[in-house]
Amino acid sequence: MRGRFLAAVAFALCAVLMNGAQAENIAPGLKVIVLDAGHGGKFPGAHYGKVYEKDLTLAVVLRLGRLIEQGMPGVKVVYTRKTDKELGATLLDDLQARADIANGAGGELFVSVHVNAAAATSARGVETLIMGETPKEQRYNENALYESNREDLIDMSDERTAAIVRAYIQNLQFTYGEYSMAMARCIQSRYGKAGRHLRGIKPQLLRVLYATDMPGVLTEIGFMSNPQEMAYMKSEKGQAEIARSLYNAVRDYDAYLRGTQLPELDEADAEEEPAPETVQAAGGRKSGSEAAQRADTEVRYAVQVLASPRQVALSSSQFGKYRNKVKQYDAEGSFRYKYCVGEYRTQEEARKALREVRRSFPDAFVVRCSGGRIVK
Repeated sequence: MRGRFLAAVAFALCAVLMNGAQAENIAPGLKVIVLDAGHGGKFPGAHYGKVYEKDLTLAVVLRLGRLIEQGMPGVKVVYTRKTDKELGATLLDDLQARADIANGAGGELFVSVHVNAAAATSARGVETLIMGETPKEQRYNENALYESNREDLIDMSDERTAAIVRAYIQNLQFTYGEYSMAMARCIQSRYGKAGRHLRGIKPQLLRVLYATDMPGVLTEIGFMSNPQEMAYMKSEKGQAEIARSLYNAVRDYDAYLRGTQLPELDEADAEEEPAPETVQAAGGRKSGSEAAQRADTEVRYAVQVLASPRQVALSSSQFGKYRNKVKQYDAEGSFRYKYCVGEYRTQEEARKALREVRRSFPDAFVVRCSGGRIVK
């Protein structure tokens, strides 16, 4: 079993590094979302009394899907399951099957819904997980409390597996990391507005997020081990409110995509913008200093290759052949530092440069910039 998983891990990483795991550039506006109701069939997940995690997750996902289908008609909803069934003979196969469904559907966002459990009945709240690892997550991986959780985690005790997975996580920062974090923030924000107790956003070594080729999150909607939260999650009211929070988060994420990125245009549809007109005052041309000031604030275009919450040295090996050739820009949000190649007067020029940059960074895209900042 370990050997088969390790082979799958290695293959997935090679695909990512060689061609961006066949990932399409994240287009403005969400078009395909994959909803995953955790567990199912002979893999029930956590259970207390006669209540099973698999039933709670399915109830919420079906409600969420209906809200998206009704409120966002331009978005295609794909379900990994709509009934109580397992998707594989083993739990490992089941998790891989969910990722295969998502990847085969051309998903642009993967949202997996799960329910938490803890030894202490006082544990409560909601949290959202993204693919990643910190020392705390390493310890959790080594000391998983519940057998039902062990198969969900990537076993990092094997050094070769650990090396491959950590290389993948590093590469993730160039592809989907920013978008997964954005969706996680949208979810937690909406939970907070609904009055839920927030446990935060956490990186975790989850198999299902590792195997999906798109931005993805796994959200824990509450604790079955907490009597109050169990009653809430079982109720029609609770399920409706949880689904509504997730639906609003999807809408927020869709708005985030539309507001921070330019549309991808076909070459035939791309219109070259005219060169900025010469600005003249009543007495003639602007002075040299005034022209320079204007040039510094006019909107230009660049090719973004990396976003980071912390500053990255321009000489970093992460930039490959563009080392010392990238420029740092400021932007809003948690990933406030954007690193771009080139600066062009027109979108047409930037798109021509994009083709070359994508040989090194398959998920690079064109952004607007002005005066050292990324602008909408």
